[in-house]
Amino acid sequence: MRAWLRQTAIKLRGSYWFLPAVLTLGALLLSIITYYVDTKMGSTWLDNVSFLRATKPEGARSLLSTIAGSTIGVAGTVFSITIAAVVYASGSYGPRLLSNFMNDRGNQFTLGIFIATFVYSLMILRVVRLANSNGFFSAPSGQFVPQISMLVALALALLSVAVLVYFLHHVPHSIQINNVVAEIGRSAISRIEKRYPDEHDGADWTERDTRIGEPVRAHRTGYVEVIDYETLGQVAQSQGITVRLALRAGDFVHPGVDLLWVEGTMGEDSPGLLRGAFAVGTSRTQSQDIEFAIDELVEIGLRALSPGINDPFTAITCMHWLSAVLVALVDRDLDRDADGRPYGEDGVYCLADDFAHFVERSFGAMRASAAANDLASKLYVDALGSVMLVAEKNGRDEPLRMQVRRLLDQAREALNGPALYELEKRGAALLANDRSPPFGSTSGHDVP
Repeated sequence: MRAWLRQTAIKLRGSYWFLPAVLTLGALLLSIITYYVDTKMGSTWLDNVSFLRATKPEGARSLLSTIAGSTIGVAGTVFSITIAAVVYASGSYGPRLLSNFMNDRGNQFTLGIFIATFVYSLMILRVVRLANSNGFFSAPSGQFVPQISMLVALALALLSVAVLVYFLHHVPHSIQINNVVAEIGRSAISRIEKRYPDEHDGADWTERDTRIGEPVRAHRTGYVEVIDYETLGQVAQSQGITVRLALRAGDFVHPGVDLLWVEGTMGEDSPGLLRGAFAVGTSRTQSQDIEFAIDELVEIGLRALSPGINDPFTAITCMHWLSAVLVALVDRDLDRDADGRPYGEDGVYCLADDFAHFVERSFGAMRASAAANDLASKLYVDALGSVMLVAEKNGRDEPLRMQVRRLLDQAREALNGPALYELEKRGAALLANDRSPPFGSTSGHDVP
C-alpha cells in the first residue's frame, strides 16, 4: 500500500496540472479571505491614500472583467507554447525527455498564476453589486465594492505580467540543448549524493547470488516505479526470513518474472505482502532509478551521433556530463538500495550495482557510435581519462581502461588514416598512465 501511495504522490507532484490546481485552490481561498477582510474590517483607511482611491462599482467590474479575460486568454497561449516546446524537445532530443518538460516547475507555475488570477478575479467580480443578497458571499446593503480585494486583484495582474516576461525567457532557455543536458546531469548527481552518502571503503564488490530460496513472482505487467524497502524489511523481520531482490527500480516485469527470492519459511500472506512493496506502472521514473537519468544522457548523445543529425558537439556535451556522473559515483559506497539503506539492512538484500555497471551503462552504451566519429572518439578517451584520475585512487579504474581498449578495437574498423593514428596515440598514452595534456581535461579545446 505504501508503495502505491508513494507512486501516486510522485505522479501527482510531477504532473503538469498539480501546481496550477494548487494555485487555483489558493486563489479561491484568497478571495474568501480578502472578502472577509473587506466586509468585517472595512477599507475606509484607503480614502487617505490618493493613489488607492476607492473604485466605483462600474469601474471595479470593468477592471475585473479586463483582468479575467486577458489572463485566461494568455493562459491558453502559455499552454500552447508549452506544448509546442515539448513537441520540439521530444522530437529533437528523444521522447523520454517529454516528462522532463512537462514536470518543469517554471511552466507549471506560469500557467498556474494566470489561471489563479482568472479565478480570483471572477470570484471578486461576483460580489461587486448594489442590491442586497443572501448567501456566503452576501454583501452589506447598498453599494459595495471590496476595495482590498480589488487591490489584490490588481497585484495579481501585475504579477501575471512579470511571470509572462519570465516565461518568454524560460521556454527558449529550457529547450537549449546545453541546458537540457546540464539539468539532467545535475539531477543525476544530486540523486547519487542522496542515495550513496558514504565514501568507498576500498572493499571490492563481488558477484552475489540472488537466487537463494523460494521465488516470489510478479502478477502485473509494467515498469517497477517504486520499491518500498521499509515494507520488505518489516515483513522479513516479522516472519524471520531473508529477502533478496531479483531486480531494481526501472526494470520491466510481467507475470512470471521473479521479483525477489525468499530464504526461510514464508507465511500464507507473505507473497502478497511482498508483492505489495512493488509499485508497477507504465513508464520509468527518476524517483529510485538513477540509471534513467544516465540513459537520457546516452539517448541524446546517440541521437546526436546518428548519421541523420551528425552533431558530435552535442554528444561531446553528453560525455562531459556522463564523466561528471561517474566522478560522483567513483568514490562512493554503492552497496545501497534505492532509498539509501545499506545492503542487507533488516534482512533485505537489494540488487546492488558495482562501478563497472555504471561505466557500461553510460560510456559503454555510447562506445559504438563514438568509435565511428573522429571528434567524439577523441573526447570519449579524454573523458574516461579525467574519470580515471579519480578512480585510480580507490582501484576502480579497470572498467574505464576496458572501455578505452574496446573503443580502440571498434575504432580500427570505423576509422582510418590520421584520425585513427591520433586516437590510438591518445588511447595508448592513457593506458600507459601518461598524464601529459590533454588528459585530465575534457574541455574539447584540444580536439583537432
